[in-house]
Amino acid sequence: MLTGGEVAALIAAVVWTVLVAFLCVTLVKLTRLLSETTKVVSEFGERTRPLLEDVASTVERTGASLDRVEEITANVATTTEDVSTMTALTRSVVTGPLVKMASFSYGVGRVLGQRRALALVRSRRRRERP
Repeated sequence: MLTGGEVAALIAAVVWTVLVAFLCVTLVKLTRLLSETTKVVSEFGERTRPLLEDVASTVERTGASLDRVEEITANVATTTEDVSTMTALTRSVVTGPLVKMASFSYGVGRVLGQRRALALVRSRRRRERP
């Protein structure tokens, strides 16, 4: 039969064996996890390069489009200034003569109205003088 010390040593050896087996299983799983993680990171890196290239080309195209939009905006601003100038010029060219013509027609109408009134007054006076 086994003595107390031998039983304790046997129990300690079994416990250490179970612990070592558990640690081995854990290390194997950890190794697999690290291997899979390395593969995922490598695939991610391979997929990221084309995406970054696409983003870079998109940014370049956007910059070119913004340059064109800036040019269009400058042209619209120039056109707006030209239209404003033409409007002011047309207003000054057309408004001046129209005002003069309106004033002239008002004056002519007034003179004609006064002549009619004067002629009416003269004709009444002639009728009254028999």
